[in-house]
Amino acid sequence: MQMKKKAIIFDLDNTIYPVASIAAELFTPLFQMIEEEGTHHMYMAAIKADLMRRPFQLVAAEHKFSKELAEKGREHLSQVAYTGKIKPFEDYADTKDLSVDKFLVTTGFPRLQQSKIDGMKIAADFKEIHIVDPGSSGLTKKDVFAGILERHHYNIADVLVIGDDLESEIKAAQALGMDVVLYDSPNVQQHVTNIPRIEHFSELRNFI
Repeated sequence: MQMKKKAIIFDLDNTIYPVASIAAELFTPLFQMIEEEGTHHMYMAAIKADLMRRPFQLVAAEHKFSKELAEKGREHLSQVAYTGKIKPFEDYADTKDLSVDKFLVTTGFPRLQQSKIDGMKIAADFKEIHIVDPGSSGLTKKDVFAGILERHHYNIADVLVIGDDLESEIKAAQALGMDVVLYDSPNVQQHVTNIPRIEHFSELRNFI
C-alpha cells in the first residue's frame, strides 16, 4: 500500500508523553510561587490544569498575572531542566516504524523542552526538532510549519500534523490548509467531532 503522506509533524506535551506524569516535580515550585503571590487562590485549580496543557506565557496572560508574577514565573521556568524519570505514552512505540519523515515542533522554554526530549531519548526519531519560544521570538508554530513545507518541498497535502491542542498546533496547521489529527489519549475531547480524533497511535496509519 502506497503511503499518502510524506511527513508527520508531532507536538510534544500531551502528545508524545503525558505532562501529568511529571507535573508534581516540575511545577510545584511554580505553583507555590503563584499561591504566595496571593491573588489567585480562587483560580488555582484552573491555573494548574492550564499549565499542564498550555505555554506559561498564555496562561499568565489569560489569568491576568501581574507583570511581576509573570516575569518571576518566566525567569524560573527558563532555568528549569527536568531530570527525573519521564516516559513517552506507551503507544508512542507504534510511530517508530512509520515510513515517513517525522518532525517535532513544540512550544515552551528551550532548556526545559530539550531536557524532556533528552530524557525520553527520542531526538533520533525526528528529521528536525523545533522549540518555539514565545518569550524570545515572534515565531509561531504556523511559521515553523510553513518553513518545513518550503525547505523540504512538500505539498500541503503531503504533511499531517498531530497534537492534542486545538488552539495551538491544530489551529496553526488548519490555517495553512494542512491535514490534522487530534491525539486524545486520555479520551477527554469526545466533544470534538469536526476533525479526526484518535486515542491510540496505532490508529495513525489510517491517515497516512
